[in-house]
Amino acid sequence: MTALPYGHQEITAEDVAAVERVLKSDHITQGPEIEAFERELAHKCGAKYAVAVSSGTAALHIGALSLGLAPGSVLWTSPNSFVASSNCAYYCGAEVDFVDIEEETGNMSVAALAEKLTGAQRKGRLPDVVVPVHFAGQPCDMEEILALARVYNFRVMVDACHAIGAQYQGKPLAENEADLTVLSFHPVKVVTTGEGGALLTNSEDLFRRLCMLRSHGVSRNDEYASEFDGPWSYVQVELGFNYRITDIQAALGLNQLDRLEAYVSRRNDISAAYDDAFNGHAVTPLTVKQDRLSARHLYVVRLASSDLRRRVFEQLQAEQIRPQVHYIPIHTQPYYRSKGFKRGDFPVAEWHYDRSITLPLFPAMTGQDQERVIAGVLRVLETSRS
Repeated sequence: MTALPYGHQEITAEDVAAVERVLKSDHITQGPEIEAFERELAHKCGAKYAVAVSSGTAALHIGALSLGLAPGSVLWTSPNSFVASSNCAYYCGAEVDFVDIEEETGNMSVAALAEKLTGAQRKGRLPDVVVPVHFAGQPCDMEEILALARVYNFRVMVDACHAIGAQYQGKPLAENEADLTVLSFHPVKVVTTGEGGALLTNSEDLFRRLCMLRSHGVSRNDEYASEFDGPWSYVQVELGFNYRITDIQAALGLNQLDRLEAYVSRRNDISAAYDDAFNGHAVTPLTVKQDRLSARHLYVVRLASSDLRRRVFEQLQAEQIRPQVHYIPIHTQPYYRSKGFKRGDFPVAEWHYDRSITLPLFPAMTGQDQERVIAGVLRVLETSRS
């Protein structure tokens, strides 16, 4: 029996042809495909500018730098995420703290954020940047978070690595007042470039700085013309990185963007079928709020206990089904414990982790594939009742 992963890319003959065309062209990196990919990304996501980079982690890093994170600065994010969401602050020499999540969605809790901001203001230690994470593909409560940003004067960098194709209040992902929105194109994501990421922004100043940071801090802009010795000249303005994406990757991503809406629709159809199958059983899916469309990067459910979660996980593995768990709370990782965090600091994120399991979800799943997953879960539930 073929193993069924929790997520999987779809590569079509058209994708292969797009990559092959670039491989046979004059530019396999730093060429026209990257600009075309960025234009289409910005258009699809409702932003003025897009900057494509080598990974979502690279995007978070230069995004944090572009917003001024440095030693003495503080970034807050969700503990229910991959470690990259907070590591980006440490890359800049800044400090990290977390805001607990809401039970129903797994996203950052606005109530917890507001309470934490009130306490931080009393202590004179407000965050410089807050990074909400659109967990599993559902946008956070951005209207409320941005309202708090205006009151407490912090910058907002949205970790939307799960959420390309999502909508909030009927608007595309980046059509809001956030400073930056970060995307990832890892193979298990909704759209892939193999490895890759991007930043979306409506600020020309941030766009220009991000372009420099992804390419060694080097500029050829006319504003530095006085530094040029001739038409060959370039100017290093600041310490940047080699975080460039290639034309090969951009060609794949550009071709995949043509199917973005179809991918999101298919993921929502599969999720709805799961919801129907588990209705009436001791399986609780995440709630998707009425004013938003989730990209459904992940299908996450909560079970009654950590013991039951383990039994379901092991049963599915025995049946050649590969579930996953999202996420081990960042603050419980050994590196973060060395920074002073401990279990018990963010109890809702820990409650979520103890009970959650991510079931297979990707567009090429067949009805038979989904029936295998559902039957495996229900078998364990039946056994646990007897």
